[in-house]
Amino acid sequence: MKKYDYLIVGAGLFGSVFAHEMTKRNKKCLVIDKRDHLGGNVFCEEKEGINIHKYGAHIFHTNDHEIWKYVNQFATFNNYINSPVSLSKGKLYNLPFNMNTFYQLWGTKTPKEAKAVIDSQIKKYGTTSPQNLEEQALSLVGKDIYETLIKEYTEKQWGKKATDLPAFIIKRLPVRYTYNNNYFNDRYQGIPEGGYNTIINGLLRGIETKTKVDFFANRAALERVANQIVYTGKIDEFFEYTYGKLEYRSLRFEHELHDIENYQGNAVVNYNDVQYQFTRILEHKHFEFGKQSKTIITKEYPETWDQGKEAYYPINNPKNQEIYKKYKEASHTVKHVIFGGRLAEYRYYDMHQIIASSLKKVKEISKMQ
Repeated sequence: MKKYDYLIVGAGLFGSVFAHEMTKRNKKCLVIDKRDHLGGNVFCEEKEGINIHKYGAHIFHTNDHEIWKYVNQFATFNNYINSPVSLSKGKLYNLPFNMNTFYQLWGTKTPKEAKAVIDSQIKKYGTTSPQNLEEQALSLVGKDIYETLIKEYTEKQWGKKATDLPAFIIKRLPVRYTYNNNYFNDRYQGIPEGGYNTIINGLLRGIETKTKVDFFANRAALERVANQIVYTGKIDEFFEYTYGKLEYRSLRFEHELHDIENYQGNAVVNYNDVQYQFTRILEHKHFEFGKQSKTIITKEYPETWDQGKEAYYPINNPKNQEIYKKYKEASHTVKHVIFGGRLAEYRYYDMHQIIASSLKKVKEISKMQ
């Protein structure tokens, strides 16, 4: 008889929710992670009394009342509203694109005036059949918004010219004809007081966990300790790259401590211009309305992914989707393994979607048992 019912590979949100729910159902779980901490990419590191979002900004937002109730079991959320600003050609603009942005661009004061400018630019520069990201953006918002707030930022983010990126990367661009700087439309939004570790610690309380454990370095032995494996890592790596390597974008973070109370006055400032290699600067204290005498910022640099770097964003172009399809089919033949999360499913998930996906998987399994 094996020691555990489930071995969860990866202590991020998907694995932590899964372990929590299965433990409630009297299943014995072991959670492992190759990093030296739990929490995956939502992990927060505390310095100078400030919770640093070590792997980039994480703002919880959802319209799903049940998911909101679920996370509130483990943390008290503040009322942080994400209202980033964007620096372009020496000027600051509000995001998302709204009446404040349009006034900053053109001096327009009414929705009618702003809409007239956008519609005329779409008519002049847009196309009914966009073949790349640039054409898609021009067809959605016109030339000024595209060139001021999209083009260079996106090219830095993906490491390619906008004309070489597929149109589907931008399915829609939110344009608001109101003076509303709330980046998300979701009803529920906030940051857990004390950082995201409070949620992870709550989910994994009483569950056996081990950090600095590389699944692939100890694969044969680890596969023997549990009846089933919940795998949240890269799906191509699990199958030893049988059908080829999937592509990702990576990120590099530079954290800086500054002996001042306030560095930029906002949690998130985007840097559009190509002269800046980073895409944005985070000032972490503003996520929790901190009053500390010092501040910590993070510069976020997009990078080409290769072995040894963290994989953050799947590149869901047709070539990669064809490769992933083969791995997806292969996953159905491995009955003792459950694949879940951004890397194992090769798709972008927000936090609320990860939680919903994990809860759904637990329900499906529970029905079969």
